[in-house]
Amino acid sequence: MANHLFDLILAHLPPEPASKTMLETPDGLRISYADLVARSGAYASALAAQGVKPGDRVAAQVEKSPEVIFLFLGAVRVGAVFLPLNTAYTDREIAYFLGDAEPAVFVCDPAREAALAPVAKAAGVLTLLTLGSDGNGSMRDAADAAGHGFEDIARGSDDLAAILYTSGTTGRSKGAMLSHGNLASNALTLAEAWRFTPEDVLIHALPVFHTHGLFVATNTVLIAGASMLWLPKLDAGQILSVMPRATVMMGVPTFYTRLLKQPGLTREATAHMRLFISGSAPLLAETHREWSARTGHAILERYGMTETNMSTSNPYEGDRIAGTVGFPLPDVALRVVDPETGALVPDGDVGMIEVKGPNVFKGYWRMPEKTAAEFKADGFFITGDLGKVDARGYVHIVGRGKDLIITGGYNVYPKEIETEIDGLPGIVESAVIGLPHADFGEGVTAVVVASPEARDEAAILEALEGRLARFKQPKRVLFADDLPRNAMGKVQKNLLRETHAGLYRDG
Repeated sequence: MANHLFDLILAHLPPEPASKTMLETPDGLRISYADLVARSGAYASALAAQGVKPGDRVAAQVEKSPEVIFLFLGAVRVGAVFLPLNTAYTDREIAYFLGDAEPAVFVCDPAREAALAPVAKAAGVLTLLTLGSDGNGSMRDAADAAGHGFEDIARGSDDLAAILYTSGTTGRSKGAMLSHGNLASNALTLAEAWRFTPEDVLIHALPVFHTHGLFVATNTVLIAGASMLWLPKLDAGQILSVMPRATVMMGVPTFYTRLLKQPGLTREATAHMRLFISGSAPLLAETHREWSARTGHAILERYGMTETNMSTSNPYEGDRIAGTVGFPLPDVALRVVDPETGALVPDGDVGMIEVKGPNVFKGYWRMPEKTAAEFKADGFFITGDLGKVDARGYVHIVGRGKDLIITGGYNVYPKEIETEIDGLPGIVESAVIGLPHADFGEGVTAVVVASPEARDEAAILEALEGRLARFKQPKRVLFADDLPRNAMGKVQKNLLRETHAGLYRDG
């Protein structure tokens, strides 16, 4: 039996891997596809030397560097399960993840080694190694000493390749188990759907502890035999400067709003680009329209989540409609059902989105009850996202099920209200939440980021009259300088709910 995921990458290597650039950094470092194979083999050898066996977990909380790709693929090749961890996680959070996943090896940033060594020891981790943003550390030293030759460990399609922990906004974080087949099938599908070829050059400014940067971006490039411009982080000026050398960019909505503030963003500046992709958080329709007006490019928005990889995409050829996430990808089945009864709802009606396909994860790590609760008997996964399918078949995401507001017995979907508020003059963005209310159960509340002259609660409430049914209208409009977001740009409504929980306590 072959190593399913890595063999797929090998099968798509360019004809002359030593001369084909896989990755280039701003300081001029070039890594070829031959280097990728050799270096990932060295990392696999180093992990094997540390006693890593098939099925063992290899956890990593490290800053972005090319070596992270070698570490990931080295773990895959040795038959281990790669566990990337957000660099923002605290020592206490790391303690939970290490205790839950019980990795054989934990790789951390050298600057945090002293603080995390006792955490790793308490969790029973036998080996702690380091890897810095410059690519140096004891993990790299071990790989350099191990040499490049490695005979890959056999792994099948159903064997685990990675565990990604969810954000935990509704409770303690859950480890989503992703198989070789999950990652391989999605990379193949996306490369075809987005027309990737060996001639493509991707601007990679995403973090690599998340499915977007590590799997969607990197795996798609590798399957296509394409190249990456490897940027350390979101820097709008730097991204703009490399566009003449690139063809594709993947980003979160923040990438696009930041770039729109650059005076140099023009049709001429983006003329060499063929595709701009956005995901991980909803893209405002206004951002979509402004981007098209400035550049002549329509952003391609897609939809996925940690548990499902990518499930839908706006078309490469055809209308990319603002506010939608397109159609289900090939081999992905999607349906919208009544959350209470499970019955299919008519097109145009809002319900719970469920998906099924080779992209969908194997379940939650060591949580069989939670896994069973999230899958239907026919294999469909309950995403927790509310949405609808319009008459043309485009999927619309309305919001998370947990964000549903029930006020006075009526269901209110925040996205509908946010769309109306965001369309008002001077409004930058809004987040609508439900807060405990003695009379209504939950009071509809808007938290708004606006220009100084638009910070007028009475004016906003007046503007919404006639646009929304009375039960949907916010009882209060609060103002903020910005909305709390996680590392991938998603608004953390749970934090807003916690901050303003007592707003209606006195009536």
